[in-house]
Amino acid sequence: MSDMVPLTVGDVRDKSHVVIRERKTNKTKRFMLPVKLREEIEDYTAHMSDEEYLFPSRNLPTQAYRALVKAGDVLGRDDIGTHTMRKTFGYAYYRRTKDLAFLQNIFNHSAPSITKRYIGITQDEIDETLKDFSL
Repeated sequence: MSDMVPLTVGDVRDKSHVVIRERKTNKTKRFMLPVKLREEIEDYTAHMSDEEYLFPSRNLPTQAYRALVKAGDVLGRDDIGTHTMRKTFGYAYYRRTKDLAFLQNIFNHSAPSITKRYIGITQDEIDETLKDFSL
């Protein structure tokens, strides 16, 4: 979330991709903006100038965290945070595509083992291989 705070309307308006510099690693990352999202951005920014922040509140990470924790409370969960969406995306992407190399690139991880550990796929794979195992 903190990587999105500095974005301005001009960074995303009429763009097919957005470039973000990750605060944690200082690496740049280029993300495609699907057509549907570009339409949403167009509606959201219709009355904004290119110089305005996309998310005017400088407390976006804190607000997002609070909203997610509140949603978790409603669900009776205490393990929901700002990385939950990222990890959920990664898990779903891997389960659908089985393409760990692309996911590693998307996450800017230095090794596939980091990506697998991050999305928790290792234990799932172990469980799957042992499901029908017998001697």
